[in-house]
Amino acid sequence: MMNSFVLGDARLCIGCQACMVACARAHEDLPAGELIARNTPFVSRLNLVKVAEVTVPVQCRQCEDSPCANACPVGAIVQRESHIDVIAELCVGCKSCLLACPFGAIQIVETTRNQLLLTEDSGQVEGGEEAQQKSFFVVSKCDLCAGHDQPACVAICPAEALSLVPASGLRGNVTSKRQRAASKLGHCAIAQGDLIYAAE
Repeated sequence: MMNSFVLGDARLCIGCQACMVACARAHEDLPAGELIARNTPFVSRLNLVKVAEVTVPVQCRQCEDSPCANACPVGAIVQRESHIDVIAELCVGCKSCLLACPFGAIQIVETTRNQLLLTEDSGQVEGGEEAQQKSFFVVSKCDLCAGHDQPACVAICPAEALSLVPASGLRGNVTSKRQRAASKLGHCAIAQGDLIYAAE
């Protein structure tokens, strides 16, 4: 099964950053007011990029043969039902996936984990049974807001510049683009199955 992905339309994007706030809120479970008011920066899994006269959101395209997953030496990036996911507990922060991603859609974020401190000689927990909080850097990427009805960025965008492209709708989308392209070129488009033939 092909993966779904979120597509941004640069012609519609107004650069308001509502998508970034919605993304951070969806993954941090904080009220919007608290997320914006706190002093530490929030972490969004998509980025707005301004080039020339347009702004467009850039995020993970959920690649079928994911360069990020292929580059991960510990198997921390995996294929789920309809998207590519990061298993943060396995991530060692090596940044191989970040370098492999052709869209620049992966970022490194700081997180904390409970870690039991073991002594080298006995293998016993140092200082009793208590776990200690330790900071780690792990990768973060769009997961299509897995577990929610739809991606938060798509739901919040006031300009409707973001849309979820389901795997099932991709073939029809490509076929209609071929037909429009053929029409614009002044050709007669004849559809036969999934292929479009342009006649002179």
